[in-house]
Amino acid sequence: MSTRPQTIEDLMDALRDLPGLSTRKMFGEYALYLQGKVVALICDDLLYIKPTPGALAVVAAPTMAPPYPGAKNHICLEAALDDPDLTIAALRAVAADLPEPKPKAPPKPKAPPKPRKAKA
Repeated sequence: MSTRPQTIEDLMDALRDLPGLSTRKMFGEYALYLQGKVVALICDDLLYIKPTPGALAVVAAPTMAPPYPGAKNHICLEAALDDPDLTIAALRAVAADLPEPKPKAPPKPKAPPKPRKAKA
């Protein structure tokens, strides 16, 4: 099952007080970005926050679960819409714990075309 667009709309509406928050669809699910950093995943209509030390300090007795098969455990906030203040605090803590995103490398210049050999 994939995440419904309505879930994303509801979550973004609940977290509207958090500037710099955006989503990107990935593999039928979504990544949640804050300040250009991936801070959470939204899979099967559930919010999975990266388990950084700051987020673990904010969320008391977190439920840990993998967002998809084979993934590491994340903090699963099933009631993210019910407590947006907790969700915002946890997402801010994750963003503070993560390093700044690496700048994109400038595009490589194209090599000039090779000269053609003259036909004899």
